[in-house]
Amino acid sequence: MKIKSILIGSLMAASLFTTQAQADDKFTLGRTILLEHGKSAAKIPMVICRRTNAIQIKAERDINLRKAVVKFQNGESKTINFYRDFKEDEKSDWRYFGYRRCVKSIDVYGNSERSTGGVRVYGKEKD
Repeated sequence: MKIKSILIGSLMAASLFTTQAQADDKFTLGRTILLEHGKSAAKIPMVICRRTNAIQIKAERDINLRKAVVKFQNGESKTINFYRDFKEDEKSDWRYFGYRRCVKSIDVYGNSERSTGGVRVYGKEKD
């Protein structure tokens, strides 16, 4: 009887974890570092293209983000302007492309408030 209740409890716990994993449909497209006086782009290349319909930027330190240029597999690109300061662990809103596209690389333009500032770019799994 005790083994049966432990088995049922563990199955219930496992089902809770799987629903949480399905609810969080974002994935990391890449990470890069912005320099204090960076005038050139911080590049996030991708070995294979990643299909997504939106991106979100998260600052790992205090940064001033100007823009992100997303390059797609078909040669097109989309410039997403931010022109604002991000505090540590602050996220942008989701910026949508209109439909799912195959992202090949992302160029991030901005400066760090300190010597270096990390930037993480997320994509969405579902529409």
